[in-house]
Amino acid sequence: MTTLPKVLAFDVFGTVVDWHGSIAREVDALQLGVSGDEFALAWRAGYQPAMQRVRSGELGWTLIDDLHRLILDELLERFGIRHLDEATKRHLNRAWHRLDPWPDAEPGLSRLKAQFMICTLSNGNLGLLAEMAKRGGLPWDCILSAEVFRAYKPDPATYLGVARVFGVRPQDVMLVAAHHDDLAAARSCGLRTAYVERPLEFGARQPKDVSARSGNELHAKDLLALAELLEC
Repeated sequence: MTTLPKVLAFDVFGTVVDWHGSIAREVDALQLGVSGDEFALAWRAGYQPAMQRVRSGELGWTLIDDLHRLILDELLERFGIRHLDEATKRHLNRAWHRLDPWPDAEPGLSRLKAQFMICTLSNGNLGLLAEMAKRGGLPWDCILSAEVFRAYKPDPATYLGVARVFGVRPQDVMLVAAHHDDLAAARSCGLRTAYVERPLEFGARQPKDVSARSGNELHAKDLLALAELLEC
């Protein structure tokens, strides 16, 4: 890499934190009589369709916390779980605030932070991301969210918004993510990209194909490896 980026913007769910393992554990702890693994996958499967309802205009601007609750209410009915009181439902919905970082996340981010400005670029809302960072010791310089831009990825307003916030060119921003579609959308806006392998994002029963898809991006096993590639 001839010139280094100035800002590293990170996808969070799956890239920095383990949503599947965290949600499955919390569901199992409630002893709902369902598989935490299956419930976590079903909850996540509702994520893109729910955001599409906002993108299409069917719903007005709606935070991820509220979309998660819409999905949760549907899942509780689908799985036949009808005994939870409102306080328990709210607690379960906020499990998305309590996602555990991958083991390399905090040390990797800390190394990268020493050389680069690091921020989130997540569809999660600001309160969720802040609580998650506080709990997990994630050392962000700045928390950016779809909430800031009132648009969900892959809307160009999100990727270009990072450059605008920091007053840099799009090519001075690198998106770091474990999702090829997110990275492709960022590249189409002129950002640089780095793919991080998260083979267990969907759990051990559904390992991901983490092979490289684009020759125009960095490819790292984890965030510590990314720091090595960027010579941190």
